[in-house]
Amino acid sequence: MKPIKKRLLTMAVVASLSPLPSFAQEITISQDQLDQIVARAVDKALAKRQEKLDAAALKKADALATQQATQVPWVEQAQPVPQVTTTSTSATSPAPTSPATDIPYGLKFSAYARYGANFQGGDQKYVGVDGSYNGSSGIGRLGNEGYGGEFQLTKFFKAENGAIWDVGVMFDHWSDEVNLKKAYAGVTNLFESQPQLYLWAGRDFHQRPQQDINDYMWMAHDGQGAGIKNFDINGIKFDLAGVGAVENCESQVVSDGDNPSRITCTGGAGTGEAGNYALTSKIHDIKLGPLDVDIYANYGFDSKAIDSKERTKAWQGAVVLSHTTDKTMNKLITRYSDNSDNSVYRKTESLRTLYTSFEGLYTFNPKTTVKYLLAFHDYDNSEQTEDNRKNYAAIVRPMYFWNDVHSTWLEAGYQRVNYETGGDNKGWKLTLSQNISFAMGPEFRPMLRFYVTGGKVDNQHTANTTDSEDTTLDSFNVGAMWEAWF
Repeated sequence: MKPIKKRLLTMAVVASLSPLPSFAQEITISQDQLDQIVARAVDKALAKRQEKLDAAALKKADALATQQATQVPWVEQAQPVPQVTTTSTSATSPAPTSPATDIPYGLKFSAYARYGANFQGGDQKYVGVDGSYNGSSGIGRLGNEGYGGEFQLTKFFKAENGAIWDVGVMFDHWSDEVNLKKAYAGVTNLFESQPQLYLWAGRDFHQRPQQDINDYMWMAHDGQGAGIKNFDINGIKFDLAGVGAVENCESQVVSDGDNPSRITCTGGAGTGEAGNYALTSKIHDIKLGPLDVDIYANYGFDSKAIDSKERTKAWQGAVVLSHTTDKTMNKLITRYSDNSDNSVYRKTESLRTLYTSFEGLYTFNPKTTVKYLLAFHDYDNSEQTEDNRKNYAAIVRPMYFWNDVHSTWLEAGYQRVNYETGGDNKGWKLTLSQNISFAMGPEFRPMLRFYVTGGKVDNQHTANTTDSEDTTLDSFNVGAMWEAWF
C-alpha cells in the first residue's frame, strides 16, 4: 500500500510542476530527485502561507501604531494594549522622534475630533452633578460629552548633522471660536550623548495627563514657553519646562458711538501671555519592581502683568503608579495642590485640593473587556468654606466586541458631592452604545457610535443654598456621533 501512495504523490507533485503534455510522456525519476521536488513544493507552499500571515500581522501592527502615535485615550502618553485610551481625549504633539526615524514626506496631518447630535428628552442634555470635579464627564463620558475637534499639520526636517526637527500648527473648535492652540518647533538627536533629548519652544499642549473614562486632565498647563523632554540619566528620563498661560480677551459691548452693538473682541486667544507662569517637571521611566513610576512637581507664579493684590504662588506634586500585564492595566494617581487645583496657572489663596483615583482595564478574552475608575476629590478652602466639598465618583464600562467592526458598550456612573454645609448633590448615569469601528478593540478609531443615555440627579445642596424649587433632574437622551484620532 505504501509504494502505491508514494507513486500517487509523485504523480501529483510532478503534475503540479510540469505542463500536461510533458506529463503524458514516460517519466523516469530517482528517489533523491523525488525528495527534492517534494521539498521544493512544500517550501514554496509554506513560504506563501508565511507571506500572508506576515502581511496580516504587519497591517494590524501598522493600524495599532497609527492609533497610538496620536492622542489616544490617556492622552499624554499612548498606552500599549490593553489600555485605558488619548484621548483624549485631545490630540497631542508628536512624540519626540528617535534618531532612526524615517522622516515623513510632506506634511503630516493629525487630529482628534468628535461631532454628532444628542437629542434631549429630559431635564439635562448632559447628565451632571453640581459641584463635580470635572463637570458632566465626572459621572462618565460615554454618551455624555459635547462636540468639537483639534486639527494639526506637522512638518519634519532632517539636517545634515542628523538632527531631526518638527514644526507644528494646530487649530481647535470647541466653541463658536476657532483658536490657534499650537505653533511650536522642536528638535531631537542634536547631542551625541543624549540622542533622545527633545528641545522645544513655542505654543503647545503641555503637561496635560488625561484620563479616558471620565475625560479628566488632572494637570493642565497648555501655554507657550520652552522646555526639554527625555533628558536621560541612567535610564531615568526628566522633563523640564517654563510656560505661560496664553492671554485671552474678555469681550465687552461698546455702548458709546454710532454702533452700540460693537464688541471689543470675540473672546479668542491672543498672541502673548496673560501673566500667569509655571515651572513644570516630570520624572518618568522609573521601574520599582513590577511598577512603573512617574513623579510630577510644578510651581506657579505671576509676573507684574498681574495686579499686585492678586499675585500669589502655587505648587503641586503628583505620583503615578502603573502596572501592566497581558490582560490588565491599572494606574493609581495621587495629586496634591496648594493654592490651586489641577493647574498652577489658576490660583486661589488658602485653597488645598487632593485628587486620587484608581483606574484600569481588564481583558477577559479577545472579545470582552471592562474599564473602571474610582475617584476622590477633596476641595478645601480655609477662608471660603461655603464651597468646601468632597467628591466621590465610580464608573464602570464593560465592552463586548462581536467582531472587528461591531461592538456594544455599557457605561454606568455614580457621583456624590458631599458639601460641608447645605446637604449633598448626587446622581447616576447609564449609557448603552452600539459602535462601528476601524478595528477590534477599545482603542481603535474612527468609530461611529449610536447611543441612548438615562440618568437622574438630585442637587439638594444647590436647592438649599439658592432657594431652588426643583432639586431632581431626570435625563433620557438619544444620540449619534463619530469619534476619530489619527
